[in-house]
Amino acid sequence: MDAQADNHLSRIAGAIAEPARARMLCCLLDGHARTATELAAVAEVGASTASAHLARLKEEQMVELLVQGRHRYYQLAGQDVATALEALLVVAGLPRPEFKPGTPNRLRKARTCYDHMAGSVAVALHDHFAEQGWLEASSGTPNEYHLSAAGEQGFAALGLDLPAMRKLRRRFACPCLDWSERRPHLGGALGAALLQMALKKGWVEQDLDSRALSVAPKGQRQMLAAFGLSIA
Repeated sequence: MDAQADNHLSRIAGAIAEPARARMLCCLLDGHARTATELAAVAEVGASTASAHLARLKEEQMVELLVQGRHRYYQLAGQDVATALEALLVVAGLPRPEFKPGTPNRLRKARTCYDHMAGSVAVALHDHFAEQGWLEASSGTPNEYHLSAAGEQGFAALGLDLPAMRKLRRRFACPCLDWSERRPHLGGALGAALLQMALKKGWVEQDLDSRALSVAPKGQRQMLAAFGLSIA
C-alpha cells in the first residue's frame, strides 16, 4: 500500500473514530436518511458541532447530502461505507440500530406527495420496480431514472402511456425521498401516472380532508395481482 492510500485510510479511520461521528454513521446504517437536527440528537451534540461533524464525514465521502425542497437530509455515501461499518459493528459486538419513525400510522402507510404517492406503500413499490430491474439510474442526469426494456414492457402492460409522459415538460421518473420512511419513492411524471391509475382502479382512495390514502382490501388484492407485491 502506498503512502497516499495509507494517508487516506488514516483520515477515514479518524473520521469514524470520533464517538459523535460514529453514532451518526451507525444511525444511518438502516438506509434511512436523517436531518442534521436528528443526527445532532443521536450524537448528543449541539447544532454547530453536528454541522462540523457532518462536514468532516461529507469531506471524507462517508455521507452525502440530499436536498428535498427546503429540507436537507444526510445518508451514507454508498454500500461500501455501509459494509465497512457493518464489519466494525461485528468486531465491536454491537447490534445494528433500528429505525423508529414518528409519523402517524395513517399517513405513514400511504399519502400523496404533490401529485404522486408516498408512504410505506409507495416505497415498497419503488423497491419492487428496482428489484425487477425496471428502473435504472440515468448516467447523464443525476437523480433521474430511465426504464429498462423490462420496465418499458411492464409499465406499458399496466396501460400507462409512456410516450405521452416523455413529452411533458417535467422529469420523467426520479427518486423522491420519503418524509416518513426516509427512503425513496417514485416521483416525476411516471410516479404521478401511477397514482392516477391507482385512484382510477380503486387500488387506493383519497381522503377528503388530508393527504392520506387508504388501501382497501379489494385494492390491495388488485395491487398484488398487478405487481406481485405484498403490502403490510
